[in-house]
Formats: sequence, C-alpha cells, structure tokens
Amino acid sequence: MNPFAERRNRLRTQLGLTKQTPLLVTNLINVGYLTGFTGSSAWLIVTGDRELLISDSRYATQLIDECPDVECEIRDASSTQLETLARVIRTFKFNSLVYESESLTKSAFDQMKSTLASIELIDSKKAVEQLRSIKDESEIAAIRQSIRVNQQTMQVIRAQLRPEQTELEISHQLEHQMRLFGASGVAFTPSVAAGSRSALPHAQASNRQIGSESFLLIDWGAKVNRYASDLTRIFVTGKISPKLRNIYQIVLAAQTAAIAQIRSGVSLKTVDAAARAVIETAGFAKKFGHGTGHGFGLEIHETPFLSPIQDGSLVPGMVITIEPGIYLPDWGGVRIEDDILVTTDGCEVLSDLPRELEQCQIDFV
Repeated sequence: MNPFAERRNRLRTQLGLTKQTPLLVTNLINVGYLTGFTGSSAWLIVTGDRELLISDSRYATQLIDECPDVECEIRDASSTQLETLARVIRTFKFNSLVYESESLTKSAFDQMKSTLASIELIDSKKAVEQLRSIKDESEIAAIRQSIRVNQQTMQVIRAQLRPEQTELEISHQLEHQMRLFGASGVAFTPSVAAGSRSALPHAQASNRQIGSESFLLIDWGAKVNRYASDLTRIFVTGKISPKLRNIYQIVLAAQTAAIAQIRSGVSLKTVDAAARAVIETAGFAKKFGHGTGHGFGLEIHETPFLSPIQDGSLVPGMVITIEPGIYLPDWGGVRIEDDILVTTDGCEVLSDLPRELEQCQIDFV
C-alpha cells in the first residue's frame, strides 16, 4: 500500500468516518500529506470507503500524475470551490461533515455554514495534524535526507566564513548551497546573528559584518522532498570569553538533560522541565522564554510542542527539536538545536554536527 492510502486509512479509523459523515480537508498541507498533491488549490473529502479531490482545471493533468488512486472533481471558472463542494454533498447525500476549523477564516466558515445549512458541521480538532505528528518510514527517510543536506550545507558555509562577510550574505549563501545539494529551498528564512544581535531568538539577518563580533548564531533549515530540517549552532569568530564559555556550557547541559528524558510515554512537560531546571539553577530562568522544542516535518513547526503549558506525551515516530537557549540583551544569545527521533526504546539524535564549544571555533584564514 502506498503511504498516502495508508495515512487515509489511519485517519478513517481515528475519526470513525462513514459514508454519510466524511472529513473535509481544506488545509492544503494536509491535503498533500494525504494524497501527494503539490499544487496550490484542492480540497479533499475522505469518507469511510472513498476519497474525492476537488480542484480546478489548472491541475487536471497534475492530479492524474500525483494522485492516480484518488477520484477527482475538476471545476472550471464558472463555479467556486464551495459551490462544487455543495454539489458533491447533494450527490452523495451526506448528513454531516467533519471540517478543519483551524484552516478556515471566520468569513470562510460563515460562508460554508450558510451554503451547507442542512448539514451538521463537526470540528475535526486537528485530527490530521495529530496524525502527522507520528512520522511513517517514508517521512523519516525524507527528514534524514533533509538533515543530511542541511549539515553538508553548513560544512561548506563554515569553511568559507570570512570576517568581512555580512549576516545577510551568509543567509543568501545558505540557501544557494542547500539548493546545490538538492534542496528545493529553505525550510524558513535563516537566522544569522552576530554578537549582541543573537539575543534576538529569531533575528533577521542584517548587514553587520561577522568579524566585528566574537561569536555568531546561525539557525537554518533545508526543505528536501517537501520535508524540513532545523538546526542551530554558535560559531566562535573571536576569542572564547569566560562569559561565553559559561553561558554555552549551561545551554549545552540543558540540551543534554532534555535529550536524556526522551522516550516513549514521557510527557512533553517533563522534557521541557529537564532543560529549564538546568538553566534556572544557573540563575537564568527569565532569560529562557520559549519552549524547549517542537515537532517538524511538512511544516517547520508542528505538533508536538515541548513547553511548560503543553499537555501530551511522546510517541515513537515523533521527530522533534531540542533547542534551549539563554538570551542576554546587549551581549547576545546562545541556542543549541538538534533534531531527534523518538523510538520505541528511547531516541535517536538525527543530527551530528559538533556541539562542543572548541569544535565550533572558526579560524579565519
């Protein structure tokens, strides 16, 4: 069975879908996850025993190529997506419809509710996103390849670092190099921040030259076969100061403590608390304001999210980041981020770029 059909079957079981109560998937990323479609316009109906893609004539041929096992309803310019949906519902005599509230604006929902006045609408409560949180073998293979490209990219960029380079130049070079290694592009705009600018957790690259500061933070991710990767490293571009060494060792210890907690059944809060306790004990509790990590895959931020306020537990097949940090205004920030697969007996750290501070020192030639 192909992975898309298998995912749809898992979804049927999870939601208890029937012939009269189908799921309407309007989130385009979820549509792609369930069918393989890569275009920009499609809704998917999944019933207890069939599926139907609603799209427009621009994608008629593409749908045959990408989704040969899925029935399609192709509309032309004379009808809207919602009108086509209403016609399909009348044809199949649906009694109710499970829908994705998270992907609809209030205006779109109000239109749907008005058009489908006789149909009971039931919130799916992120059912597809929950399904996506546990990666299958094909997804894990794609993520491994994305991480491989991401790391190869950084090895090249690191070897080419020069004092006169700006953050913005490095950001552009990261995307160019990723594409040379086979990525379709970046998973997100790289954060390249020298010195005090690294105190901004998601700093946008500027024209600051990296040689003017003693360290550099780079947060970067590739997109390969539609799947993301996400890593962060500190690179020392000057001397290792006692303060940098102290902060770095605290963050590294926090990351190590969090990774040690990762195994099936452990709560998301427990993993977050392990990293947070190290940083709090060192006196920097208020300088670590974000969650310890998050899931990723087709999107760079996906369920699960590891923080003090997130319920839930780890399940084998989840792929998450672990990325504690300490951010000090007017000095800078340190964050170390790696990608982790939850396994049946613990975890596997998928990324293996050096993490020791001395290994992150740059010798400008």
